[in-house]
Amino acid sequence: MSKIDHNHLTKLYYSIGEVADMLDVNASLIRFWEKEFPTIKPKKNKKGNRLYTPKEILKIDRIYILVKEKGYTLDGARKALKSVATDEQKTYDSQNKGTDEVILHLEKIKTKLLRLKKEH
Repeated sequence: MSKIDHNHLTKLYYSIGEVADMLDVNASLIRFWEKEFPTIKPKKNKKGNRLYTPKEILKIDRIYILVKEKGYTLDGARKALKSVATDEQKTYDSQNKGTDEVILHLEKIKTKLLRLKKEH
């Protein structure tokens, strides 16, 4: 059963510590899963801190369920994740269509504004 209610993920980004607290695991386990599951790709800020979107958090939650609750091996969890998207992900995607595109657009605007600020 999911430990994370996707309706409570209201921020655009969460730190690795916040994600670890949500799942009641160590941050090192999330970093390990990041290496083992190539679909987990958090953004990193200038300091190198990982920033997880709600979509990334739901991926990590699915891995948690498969590995910790259902007893899958890492290889088995990878195969399960590839074969079928869960209903939660479909629901989240349908509710948040375009969010990723908006974030990318805003990041481009931010870059342009910072460039303009440096020029003046």
